[in-house]
Amino acid sequence: MQNLETHPKSRRPVHQLEIERPDRMEEACGVFAVQALEQPVANLVYFGLYALQHRGQESAGIAVFNEGKVRLHKDMGLVSQVFDQDVLERMPGGLAVGHNRYSTTGSSKVCNAQPVVLMTRLGPFALAHNGNLVNASELRAQVDDGEVEFTSTTDSELIAYAVQQAVDGGLDWTEGIKAAASQCQGAFSLVIGTPDALYGLRDGYGIRPLVYGYLGDQGLGHWVLSSETCGLDIIGSPFVADVEPGELVVFRCGDPTPERHRWIEPTTRMCVFEMIYFARPDSRFFGESLYSYRQRIGQILARESAVEADLVIGVPDSGIPAAIGYSQTSGIPYADGLIKNRYVGRTFIQPTQAMREAGIRVKLNPLPDVLTGKRVLVIDDSIVRGTTSQKLVQALRDAGAIEVHMRISSPPVTHPCFYGIDTDTQDQLIAARLTLQEIEEHLKVDSLAYLSKEGMVEAAHAQSEHFCTACFDGNYPVPMDASIKASKLMLEPAGVAATNL
Repeated sequence: MQNLETHPKSRRPVHQLEIERPDRMEEACGVFAVQALEQPVANLVYFGLYALQHRGQESAGIAVFNEGKVRLHKDMGLVSQVFDQDVLERMPGGLAVGHNRYSTTGSSKVCNAQPVVLMTRLGPFALAHNGNLVNASELRAQVDDGEVEFTSTTDSELIAYAVQQAVDGGLDWTEGIKAAASQCQGAFSLVIGTPDALYGLRDGYGIRPLVYGYLGDQGLGHWVLSSETCGLDIIGSPFVADVEPGELVVFRCGDPTPERHRWIEPTTRMCVFEMIYFARPDSRFFGESLYSYRQRIGQILARESAVEADLVIGVPDSGIPAAIGYSQTSGIPYADGLIKNRYVGRTFIQPTQAMREAGIRVKLNPLPDVLTGKRVLVIDDSIVRGTTSQKLVQALRDAGAIEVHMRISSPPVTHPCFYGIDTDTQDQLIAARLTLQEIEEHLKVDSLAYLSKEGMVEAAHAQSEHFCTACFDGNYPVPMDASIKASKLMLEPAGVAATNL
């Protein structure tokens, strides 16, 4: 272990909470990696993670390889809070792996930040994971040989130990990573750095995205892996291809042609919520930006659920493209009726009860000049719990709207996700508990309608069987034991759930 340097630190207590959980599905994680000799790879990964900040804001980390050693820096907070130029200048090297985290297995604390760095007989490696395993308990039992010293409560660390044990058992990096992946069930898009290569892998369903591009001239063999194409764009890396479902791609520095290995037969089931909400609107899926897709679902929503109104507004930012599409098809004028504070990120300062009762508005504020005396149609991407949507409707009425109609650019969320998105248990999902009319009454809207599942798929110009739609219909592509559905803190010691959520 003498060539492994780690520098984790923590400034924030693990039990702090945000002001209020948003009324929509919450983030997946973001992974990013660069392999390029004589380039500031740590800086490039910093900017890639900055572009992927929307995918997770709990913690960030970068591991850099330099002359057989790894320097790891990770902490709680946003990328811009965890890293500064002084830190990045102390991280020279030719390969770097980075991660933004939103917790789905394991609580929010610095020991669970990524990348995970371990040592093997072939040298160190760094692993960053987007997704969630549904066999984490079984995998933990498989890798726990009595000598393993777990330092986190994440499924990502378990994948790393599976890689370590496969390599220490005599396999090379490529075969060891494939062997470890074969032990995993669920969603896992991985970037793995080793002393001599960069690896990108997706599970056989391709539930979470992963793409790659190159730096400079493609003939240089300088490679970039990213959760989304917006990460490539920020550093000027042309998009080459997706890491396909069930594929392991190996990038060797200086080699202009990556090695592509099919480690399992694929059955594509990409998470459709990546298209509706998670991924940035400027990221490209199926050859076009998600902005275009989100406009189309708004157009279809207008055809499916017309209503008389004076103006259409979108809940920033994810509801805006659909609101514009709705306006285009319905002929109802579009307006900015809600202003978003784009600089708050996540706040961990808790307001007093008096502040909450006074209606403290951290992120969204309505415009009375636009709304007063108007019949307002508001478009949002989803309703999960119904709490903040109810407050939003009241804020629009308080700002002068005489009618508030709500349209949702996705079907009702009736089932929790277990593949890397943080949702509540089914009994906390409002659409699983209440009828459409009851939700309407709960939100105090004049009318409510959701996009149909058929319309959602039609807008994608793809076959419905290519997507995971489990949160809408309960058809989970990866079978799981009922006990897996109990808690995302399944690997935590007893009592942690009460303090670390």
